[in-house]
Amino acid sequence: MKKLLKDKVCIVTGAGRGIGRTIAETFAQEGAIVYALDIREEDLKWADDYASVHGMMVDICDFAAVKNVVMTVKKEHGRIDALVNNAGLISYEMMSMIDYDKFRKMIEVNVVALIHIMQLVARVMGRQQAGSIINMASMVAVKGAAGQLSYAATKGAVISATKSAAKELAQNHIRVNAIAPGMVGTERFKAVLQDKFSQKINDIPFGRLADPDDIANAALYLASDMSSYVTGQVLGVDGAAII
Repeated sequence: MKKLLKDKVCIVTGAGRGIGRTIAETFAQEGAIVYALDIREEDLKWADDYASVHGMMVDICDFAAVKNVVMTVKKEHGRIDALVNNAGLISYEMMSMIDYDKFRKMIEVNVVALIHIMQLVARVMGRQQAGSIINMASMVAVKGAAGQLSYAATKGAVISATKSAAKELAQNHIRVNAIAPGMVGTERFKAVLQDKFSQKINDIPFGRLADPDDIANAALYLASDMSSYVTGQVLGVDGAAII
């Protein structure tokens, strides 16, 4: 079977665990050369199991460090075919209880850092006149969620940035899309599920949480040539919860 990402050079942020790790592993299994970025070095030990995965400890809010990573990838391979902006922070708090220090940090990680790495990678992709950028949004940005106003606001910004970048970069044949997961059964999510969200599974027509593989498969589609004419889209992966 033909591997969908054979020899493609990909960067995945927030790849230490959960959705990001699953995306990075899926890309590697499909033939990609993957640079797996995460702020926690200990969470990148899994990368040692793959010859084509390079685990790199990077704080995406450190602009100099991120620029060095992009320059390193460009120097080693001459190109960047796909970027998955998965790294992010999340909060669960009512509007009356918003922690503004936490909110500012979420904006820095979820929005500012995402736009910065898009900017750097787009310069490389522009020279090669090809590439796919995939941003991780959320269904809470599409339909809202009580108790997640601040988080939803940052992911709404991700969607707006995705659509604007798609229009701006289309002339260089760079595709920019977003994935909007619903509730995903990662270890981190399951840790809060019982107390905060167990009753909400009843609102999902599919009757289950999404698996990280469901999100990774959507990212695979958007990174591969199968989506060569798709840009500016927000792909919901939510088990019909938004319908």
